[in-house]
Amino acid sequence: MFNFFKKKGDKNTDNQEDALEALREKHNTQASQEQVIVQSVAPKSLDIQLEKPRKGFGSKVKNLFAVNKSIDDELFEEIETTLLMADVGARATVDIVEKTSQQVKRKNLDDMQEVYYALMQNLMELAQSVEKPLVIDTSKQPYVILVVGVNGVGKTTTIAKIARNFKQQGKSVMLAAGDTFRAAAVEQLKTWGEREGIPVIAQSTGSDSASVIFDAMSAAKARNIDILIADTAGRLHTQSNLMQELGKISRVMKKNDSSAPHETLIVVDGGTGQNAISQVSEFNKTTELTGIAITKLDGTAKGGVLFNLAKEFGIPVRFIGVGEKSSDLKTYEAKEFVEALLG
Repeated sequence: MFNFFKKKGDKNTDNQEDALEALREKHNTQASQEQVIVQSVAPKSLDIQLEKPRKGFGSKVKNLFAVNKSIDDELFEEIETTLLMADVGARATVDIVEKTSQQVKRKNLDDMQEVYYALMQNLMELAQSVEKPLVIDTSKQPYVILVVGVNGVGKTTTIAKIARNFKQQGKSVMLAAGDTFRAAAVEQLKTWGEREGIPVIAQSTGSDSASVIFDAMSAAKARNIDILIADTAGRLHTQSNLMQELGKISRVMKKNDSSAPHETLIVVDGGTGQNAISQVSEFNKTTELTGIAITKLDGTAKGGVLFNLAKEFGIPVRFIGVGEKSSDLKTYEAKEFVEALLG
């Protein structure tokens, strides 16, 4: 697909060079080893939780640099293939590989370890572009988080984990059971609320979802609740009635508070690859998304969808899910994520 060493124009990338130098310095201070890139470090929490994608995606990347090869077009073709197979996506892959090849040419790199550092730095740069933690605006009371996504991505569980984390921070939280399409969803949210001591506003199955959320906003105001998290029905873009309902929910919320929702968070499954891209694209057409939560990253051997999402949309990644416990829903930090993913 690419011819990396012909007619590539150099760009001013001093910031990249500084970051590359920092990565090099960091690695050079560690114990020396015979094989390139192979390091022995004490495992961290996220390292353990991302073991599966690290053994898949991370190990495949490392293996490209662990043998004596020529730094040529063939190497970059292999890098390209590895990134694509890990769900990094075509646009992100082209960008990352071209930037890396330009650094190789500009600096006349002839060491495989240096090429690896350049690749890692470019992955880090893309990952950092969507690092923006969710900050609650205390002037909004309640601060309303509308949560959307298809069935099966862990949406309701993610809501419960976010609610618990906010409660542990000393904030008052309320939940709105807006997924009135499925009885199980309402009951699941009620169960979570009872378990965590968090009030849940709900109506019967089949009730108007927008009405449930409107009433929840009113109740949250009356009780001086800090944060209201509203669930919605899991839906696909092919379900036109439900997508229209989502648009209605946003309009009705504004009748209660013209600035609501203050955050529209889509939950996607980290193992679904291109489907996650399609979901974000379609939901973003109906309601403006302001954040992404990527779940089940601990269960996939690929793990590259975050880079794909970052390149395609640039929407902040607020949370990553790496396990079943509430503590396994983590605020996304790019450096920690990339280092745990690549090892």
